[in-house]
Amino acid sequence: MAHIKQVKEIPLKDLVIGLGQVRLRDTGKEISELADSIRKVGLLEPIVVAPAAKAGKYEIITGQRRFLAHQELKKKTILAAVLDKKVDEMTAKVLSVTENLVRRDLNSKDLIDACTALFKKYGSIKAVCQETGLPHSKVSVYVKYDRLRPEMKALVDQGSVDVKAALRAQDAASVTGKYEPREAVTLAKEMSTMSGAQRANLAKKREEDPTVPVEQAIEEAKTGAKITQIIVTLGAVELQSLKNFAKDEGSTQDDAARTLITEALSSKGYLQE
Repeated sequence: MAHIKQVKEIPLKDLVIGLGQVRLRDTGKEISELADSIRKVGLLEPIVVAPAAKAGKYEIITGQRRFLAHQELKKKTILAAVLDKKVDEMTAKVLSVTENLVRRDLNSKDLIDACTALFKKYGSIKAVCQETGLPHSKVSVYVKYDRLRPEMKALVDQGSVDVKAALRAQDAASVTGKYEPREAVTLAKEMSTMSGAQRANLAKKREEDPTVPVEQAIEEAKTGAKITQIIVTLGAVELQSLKNFAKDEGSTQDDAARTLITEALSSKGYLQE
């Protein structure tokens, strides 16, 4: 087995992605988020490379996403652990699989705890995003309960509304820049009986025109935009994953599916807010 002989900065132009990389699909997925993280806190783990067939070049054994993120950041070099000899494709795959199994992504609960701690320290989602490189949409979900004002926490503690509805109501009651506690409570109680689509519609109406009376906005959200139900066929693995996501989010499977579809369409530029 090859061994690491040194760790050094290597020019990106001298690197090639090896055939043994285990990540063959969605290699560019969320590269911008990774790039933002590297921009904020630096590269926490060197990539692993080996001498390539062409003299002066190195083959990336593990870390192609970190390499792609460095390209996006237009960096000239990247920190790399250099193996002492070339490795064949199968050995490279073994190394890549092992590295990806050991370096598991943080689960959502760990991220919620970390983001909550940072939110308590800095006092704003924007600051947490700046420190971690995580996108605003994710941090706002991770923070959740600890972002709630006292009256919102009381509603959640009583079991009359869920955290997601309370958070959305609180944000909707702050669209003018000034938080309105009574308005937040009214919105939260109404949102607790609404579908995910109706909640989103109500929040959107508050953002578009905060001067509209809350009662009117609530009524329009309930009776306004048409909601179309669709049927989606999922395999056993996808269905279980959806159930797990819904459980973690504290929502129904319908609302969880809607959230995922909406986020996917938005990230691809198909959903115009």
